[in-house]
Amino acid sequence: MTTRRTRPAPRPPEGTPPRAELARQARHVLADAVRIARWAAVERGAETALRTGPGAAPAHERAAAALDLTPEQIRAGWDRARLAGLVELHGDTARPGWRLHAWDRDDSAVLRGWVALFDAWSLVHPAAEGVEPSAVAEVVEAVPQVLSLLQLSQGPVLVPALLDLLGQRVEEGGEAVGALTLDRGPEGRHATLTPLGNWAVWVKLEQICVAAQSPAGNIEQSAEDMLRGCARLTPGPARAEYRAWLAARTLSSAVAELLAVARGEDALLRGLAFEALRVVGAPAEAEVRATVAEPSLRPYALLWLAEYEGADPDDAQEVLTREESTWLWVDTAAAVADHGESALLVRHLESAVQGTVPALLDEVRAVGHPRTVQVLVALAAAHPDPALAKAVRRAAFQVHTGGA
Repeated sequence: MTTRRTRPAPRPPEGTPPRAELARQARHVLADAVRIARWAAVERGAETALRTGPGAAPAHERAAAALDLTPEQIRAGWDRARLAGLVELHGDTARPGWRLHAWDRDDSAVLRGWVALFDAWSLVHPAAEGVEPSAVAEVVEAVPQVLSLLQLSQGPVLVPALLDLLGQRVEEGGEAVGALTLDRGPEGRHATLTPLGNWAVWVKLEQICVAAQSPAGNIEQSAEDMLRGCARLTPGPARAEYRAWLAARTLSSAVAELLAVARGEDALLRGLAFEALRVVGAPAEAEVRATVAEPSLRPYALLWLAEYEGADPDDAQEVLTREESTWLWVDTAAAVADHGESALLVRHLESAVQGTVPALLDEVRAVGHPRTVQVLVALAAAHPDPALAKAVRRAAFQVHTGGA
């Protein structure tokens, strides 16, 4: 038996203001976001148009006139409100988040909202025009190191030194909103963390140290190995492992790695990858939404989005077409066949939406899942009813030979 070496959590930076003062600063940084979220909550129907897309301009203009802000400030403030959890999107409706309700009385809610926004800084600041996507990705990956350097330095750092850290291929770095101030004086530019930014970096370092002590010890594994390790866990401990693994990485790279695993051939890992993405939540929305166009990920992405937008998990299946439900049934059966017991595969028949085995077989043959033959062969071998097993075996043969 081996024991894992644990690291002590980092101490708060020297001179860190009291939580009440930090919360006051966070309220100041997010003041416009809070005003916009509250306006949207009162303006029934207008909150939907504040989202992006065609038809959004009139609502932006109404909000700008009512709040004495520019439409650009409205768009930026709405994004911050969403990323900080001040509003929650449910389909075509935006509702006030619990943090908005608690904003004036609960410092913890305010600071959690600030940290959520801090995590999503790369979504708040769009890339400058003409910058290569690879350069943007490098900046996103390097900024946590830059912020850590600033915190450890406990004072101003020359910007050229920070740009050195970003690397020769990055011409200009980004800055986390509210966390970094730049001194552009005549003797050269300096950067330093604000007290609020200093505290947020400490919070992230503390989370990483706590995550490093996760019971199952998957924090240093690749996404694929981490998910394989979590396959043996019940849902609660598995979610704890997902959180630990995510805390040690930038969200953009973690989401990309999880989706890369989901695109692989192992159906079990595909399902687990989307379970881990449920833990990520809002920062994964854009990437998950983009996978709707990929046939192998579409059913998982649609269910993820439905639950993210407020659907009950038991009702989320209604967003799938009959064909998508059948495809998902085959994919899940493939996971069971590869990693589960024969009895589980037989019981999986009961979850099919078709209601009868002949109807299921007809639709399974038509759906075109690449694992259809293997699933049907495994089901035929596992089922105790000889007549049903024979029908399933015949369907497998027909799919294999391309017959009707």
